[in-house]
Amino acid sequence: MEVKGIITAMVTPFDENQGINADATRQLVNTLIHSGVSGLFILGTNGEFHLLTNDEKIAFAKIVIDEVNKRVPVYVGTGGNSTSEVMELSKKMEALGADALSVITPYFLVPSQNEIIQHYKAIAEAVRIPIVLYNIPKNTGINLEPETVRQLAKIKNIIAIKDSSGKLENIEKYIQITKDEDFSVLSGSDSLILSALKIGAAGAIAATSNLITAIDVSIYENFLKGDMEKAEKAQQDIEVLRAVLKLGTVPSILKKAMEMIGIPVGPARLPVTEVKEETVKKIGEMLDYYKV
Repeated sequence: MEVKGIITAMVTPFDENQGINADATRQLVNTLIHSGVSGLFILGTNGEFHLLTNDEKIAFAKIVIDEVNKRVPVYVGTGGNSTSEVMELSKKMEALGADALSVITPYFLVPSQNEIIQHYKAIAEAVRIPIVLYNIPKNTGINLEPETVRQLAKIKNIIAIKDSSGKLENIEKYIQITKDEDFSVLSGSDSLILSALKIGAAGAIAATSNLITAIDVSIYENFLKGDMEKAEKAQQDIEVLRAVLKLGTVPSILKKAMEMIGIPVGPARLPVTEVKEETVKKIGEMLDYYKV
């Protein structure tokens, strides 16, 4: 399985009772696929995985996998703190038909790099489908060190890493240390998509592509064509959205913006609350910039 391109870190649509909205999920899946994304990454940070029960995760993944129907790969987040629980959930997602798993490092506790290696080895042995490592140290308190990634990349079904450290040098180290393996490095920081591509990244897992899908996709497509002027312009355009996203707790701003253009994803789940009225005005100004 080749991991590349712009993969959307998809939000989880909720209804007015904060339950999963199946119809809105199907709508969003089709909108994203029709807009040219290379895959869907569900139950990540912007997918509010940390606020969903395992039963909800399974129900949501089933809706997405069934609706996608193999048109693009579906990467399903199964990470958590307990190795045994991650193994159990990963097996269930494999049985549902997930194309690959995304496994975030444990969070809250701070295991050693060796303990992290053992954690991932056990999960990889429990399933047959590919695994994408997920590094987001500002949220977890743990950075996957390059040497750790080098060792994990040697495991047959660990095939990629999403790096959301926000540090280009981290991405570069991962690329260099895994260059002899069949392993992909992806930017998880939307501000670094083009910079990461230039140094050898295979693509990006981008939350902004929920809303400004065509712009994100054009970065990758123009990079492949060698049209750096258009790729640079698209990369710069992302910053207008990113500036507004900082005005609220993830993913409240993104979901409100999607609601405002007619994609009924509902609000973020509590304890994250609705955005303030003055922020809604700024979201509207941002949407005017993109003419969406």
